[in-house]
Amino acid sequence: MSRQCMITGKKVMSGNHVSHAQNKVRRKFLPNVQDTSVYSETLGRKVRIRASAAGLRTLDHKGGIDAFVTSIAKTKLDPALRPIKAEVEKKQAAAK
Repeated sequence: MSRQCMITGKKVMSGNHVSHAQNKVRRKFLPNVQDTSVYSETLGRKVRIRASAAGLRTLDHKGGIDAFVTSIAKTKLDPALRPIKAEVEKKQAAAK
């Protein structure tokens, strides 16, 4: 399982530990990725995602998982979220 956020796309970065004596040793910066589930009001069920803390705040800001997946182009979405987007759009079209 990769350490990548499905919402923001944040992933592992590399850099240096730099000591007071300016010794440099390679290290990894890991994103705060959590396995969680968010409720989709359109689908009426929970959707499992792997999101960083910043990604969860983004979902709150956009108005939930439904608003987020419908507002973003399919090509820019994480491949695991593309079927969710199709389901949400299909349900919303049927409701109209």
